[in-house]
Amino acid sequence: MTGTPLRVGLIGYGLAGSVFHAPLIAATEGLALDTVVTSAPERQRQARAEFPDVTLAATPEELFDRAAALDLLVIASPNKTHVPLATAALKAGLPVVVDKPVAGTAAEARDLAALADERGLLLSVFQNRRWDNDFLTLRRLLADGELGDAWRFESRFERWRPRPKGGWRESGDPAEIGGLLYDLGSHVVDQALVLFGPATEVYAEAEVRRAGAETDDDTFIALTHASGVRSHLYVSATAAQLGPRFRVLGSRAGYVKYGLDPQEAALREGSRPGTTPDWGVEDESLWGRLGSGESPLSGGGTPVPTLPGDYPAYYAAVADALRGAGPNPVTALEAAAALDVLEAARRSARDKVTVTL
Repeated sequence: MTGTPLRVGLIGYGLAGSVFHAPLIAATEGLALDTVVTSAPERQRQARAEFPDVTLAATPEELFDRAAALDLLVIASPNKTHVPLATAALKAGLPVVVDKPVAGTAAEARDLAALADERGLLLSVFQNRRWDNDFLTLRRLLADGELGDAWRFESRFERWRPRPKGGWRESGDPAEIGGLLYDLGSHVVDQALVLFGPATEVYAEAEVRRAGAETDDDTFIALTHASGVRSHLYVSATAAQLGPRFRVLGSRAGYVKYGLDPQEAALREGSRPGTTPDWGVEDESLWGRLGSGESPLSGGGTPVPTLPGDYPAYYAAVADALRGAGPNPVTALEAAAALDVLEAARRSARDKVTVTL
């Protein structure tokens, strides 16, 4: 890619901003991290240490005052700020990337999409786990017909965190858009819709299990897809024993995969794409197994090499889209479809009903 790099502003330098967005932006050819917005002095010092040439701003208003100097705004601030900040950015003429969930409701997401279309601007949603190693591998297996007709999809994003950590993600205030349903649920629902198409029915159970917890920390979502596939999706902070990340059953074979993609852990430890050898590559001992009639835990099935995870592909696609060289990698309308499911799941869990979409 040639030409002047596109200048990127980043609002938020907490977990999402410092661990995911800033390193991935900096590693993307054709993008340059120009401005970081954070009011916390310790986070300002961290941003300056990690990116010495970056401009620091204490408020989004400082950034919007110099919107003409930027080519893209990335919003990695708390969930409740996503809609107002994205709206302000689009009205200021800036293309936008918003961390998931893009909004608290599907209606808000569709309103943002309409505003972006009206202004002729890119609005993309950071669904990085479409580039997880296991997800990329499963997409290839399905495309190659290795499972035959897919029948059932089980997806688990489980953790063992018996004590709440606090903060807005675990707040019981509905305005914060916290809880696992909208956090990890945004990932597993998006993946299910990408793999198997739109959902027609949603059933969910959302529990608050830990002492002192204010919002759901152990949630199950069952989807019936228009394609006939049934998805069972589990997100939990209370899983003392972790299940398989994926278990997919088809008419020809099944695929079982344990373990999480290594990219988040690598980013948290300070490794960076482009400078770390074998980025996203998983140890052979964690490969999933494909087969029929035998338990993978007893060595049944055939090991399937896991494709390398590729979070950098998201921002590379954003850069291409901004230059007119490719499509938006994740549209706001796709995110709205996932929010339709999340809203239905919340209603299902509350009213103990199955919701038809």
